[in-house]
Amino acid sequence: MESHFALFEKHSLSISEGLRRIFTIPELKGKVVFTLLILFACRIGAYVPVPGIHGEAAVALVRSFTGAGHNLFQLMDVFSGGAFAHMTVTALGVMPYISASIVMQLVTALVPSLQREMKETPEVGRRKLGRWIRMLTIGLALFQSGLFAKYALRLNSAGPGIIVPELLHSHFLGIPWLFYVIVMATMTAGTVLLMWLGEQITERGIGNGISLIITIGILSSLPTTLGSIFRQLNLDSQESGQLTFVSLLLLAIVFVVIIIGTILVIQGQRRIPLQYARRMVGRRDVHENSAYIPLKVNYAGVIPVIFSSALLMFPATIGQFIGRSSWLGQFANWLSPGGWPYMVCYVLLIIFFTYFWTATQFHPEQIASDMKRNGAFIPGIRQGRPTEEFLESTMNRITCIGAIFLAMIAIIPTIVGNLLKVDASITYFFGGTSLLILVGVILDTSKQIESHLLMKRYEGFMKGGSLRGR
Repeated sequence: MESHFALFEKHSLSISEGLRRIFTIPELKGKVVFTLLILFACRIGAYVPVPGIHGEAAVALVRSFTGAGHNLFQLMDVFSGGAFAHMTVTALGVMPYISASIVMQLVTALVPSLQREMKETPEVGRRKLGRWIRMLTIGLALFQSGLFAKYALRLNSAGPGIIVPELLHSHFLGIPWLFYVIVMATMTAGTVLLMWLGEQITERGIGNGISLIITIGILSSLPTTLGSIFRQLNLDSQESGQLTFVSLLLLAIVFVVIIIGTILVIQGQRRIPLQYARRMVGRRDVHENSAYIPLKVNYAGVIPVIFSSALLMFPATIGQFIGRSSWLGQFANWLSPGGWPYMVCYVLLIIFFTYFWTATQFHPEQIASDMKRNGAFIPGIRQGRPTEEFLESTMNRITCIGAIFLAMIAIIPTIVGNLLKVDASITYFFGGTSLLILVGVILDTSKQIESHLLMKRYEGFMKGGSLRGR
């Protein structure tokens, strides 16, 4: 018992020491504070309703429409941190930006001239790609906000009081154009603002800005989810609630398994040993046998999960906004979260995007060229083309394992929630998608912080060495 207490005390001290070191480095402290302030500013938009819409009335009606079952709007509400149900200026979140990024990544992979430009002039290519992504984001945001306005009009006809009546008086060809203009302008501006703030975090803060904005939105729904758990346990009454303690225990076990599995799949790597040709340092013959190439089991991180969720949301959102009477609405209902069609498509998309992202970011030919230039080789593999083929085939094998494991982690909580008949609002937060994004983004951000700490520590050693040399 004492040893466990001592281990816990040592771990607590290491955490507090790490936090203290962060705030003793002015540059890193500035980055962390800047990131926190920007994330706080992102959350303000989730409480500012679109002009002319009563947020509380909209929430009540959306809740009654969606119910407790699995549906797309509840998942979107979790991703936006409650902004979707309240119909605020940031109701669309960063999903249009992610959808635009997916489209442009696919276009870049399919157009050889763009690939050539990205390789020859990467900085110019990245700027051009970023400009196209922003323009496409604005177009998608205008389109989705227009559908959102149509959806709000349908809700208002079912339960008047959501929209201020004065906005509905101005008509053109039977369309309340003033309401459409206000909704489309404000929601598009909200998405563009989130996109800009995310880019500012990536450039001047710590971590990936867009991923952190999604993460803070998911975390903001934690109090609501905990309140839903306590209500469904029905602790104030002698009667059993909708959620039993056995179901809660099983969900907690799945929660822990998902966290452990996510850490293992993101941090797991296969180390390819390296050897160097003989080199003389002074009069000594030096052999470097401790070097290796770390190939990540999941090179793409949580990008496949975010991309797959966004891609499934886009057509289904259009269908649900238009209504179930159309064929697109029926397709959206068929593809609603929690169902088998959704999970099958989700798994296939996660596997596809894992391979796609790895293929676009991992360059074995460059690694093989650098190894040959530095006199390094893999034991038993010739330099040049054979090394490139070995690295590519090895990466394909471990990517297959990582993609399947990632897909399993993503859908297991949904399957367990369906079997236990748990409310969708609980399974969406403690489900695989949300947890994968949360844990993955936290790990990525902590690695960036650690790299800053190591860099400053190395600079301190260099300064100390130069001072001693003087």
